[in-house]
Amino acid sequence: MAKILVLGAGGRLGAALARDYAVDHDVTAWGRQVADLSEPDRVAEMVRKEAPEVVINCAAMTNVDACEQERHRARLANADAAGAIARAASEVGARLLHIGTDYVFSGDKTEPYSEEDAPGPISWYGETKLAGEKAVMDADANHAVIRVSWVFGPDRDSFVDKAVQTAMRGEPVKAVADKWSSPSSTKDIGQALRVLFLPENPGGIYHACNSGICTWRDWAAEAIAAAHRLGLLPNDVPVEPLRLSDISMMIARRPVHTSMTCRRIEALLGHSLRPWQEAVADYVGTRYGPAR
Repeated sequence: MAKILVLGAGGRLGAALARDYAVDHDVTAWGRQVADLSEPDRVAEMVRKEAPEVVINCAAMTNVDACEQERHRARLANADAAGAIARAASEVGARLLHIGTDYVFSGDKTEPYSEEDAPGPISWYGETKLAGEKAVMDADANHAVIRVSWVFGPDRDSFVDKAVQTAMRGEPVKAVADKWSSPSSTKDIGQALRVLFLPENPGGIYHACNSGICTWRDWAAEAIAAAHRLGLLPNDVPVEPLRLSDISMMIARRPVHTSMTCRRIEALLGHSLRPWQEAVADYVGTRYGPAR
């Protein structure tokens, strides 16, 4: 049993990890009301006083457009606080598992990004998250950065929930068909991260997402098909394709192709992370199925 501190416990991933790990570990979970990343030094001092063995930092400013407009606030949360937490963790002998993002990549590749590929963010959100990665690894080579993408899970609705709920209301479903990545189930991320609790496993950069590549349209269609198989929808509702350029409300640029391979963490696990289609079907069945 490890003493674990989860930051960002009010978010989709943080809430899932805090709940799952509490089954067999001593977990303390802080949300924004307790640990506000706009005050990096204060949060760092709280980490030192807590003196955990493992710190999992899921906290971040993740609204991509808000980051573009509120650059100082984004820098504080995603870079300065990440570095302060990393240094505090090192001082008390804890390993930090810092949650990163696929948005550190430019999206120019048409193949999945590996852990060794050079980042090249095209938004301020991506820039600040990359700065946070560097601050974490500069603080301690034993820390780990775990990049995730398109996170979905039961603690907060995501894009996949909106697609299913829209279809269940009988309304037309539309989704972008020219942007690609790899969905990441909070359940699968949580299971994968356990291997990094072990001090003998190395720190560094890891990716943790479900295997395979899809567009937002593919993702929505797979979730709707799963709901149809469960009898929640009378028909397998079609998903109308949109272009990324059709989303006029976006302020920041989005990388077009950010699917990722997970070779490093899969080598430690001894198996591949399951396909995104399987993870989506499992999630829809658990969240919306008759036995929920």
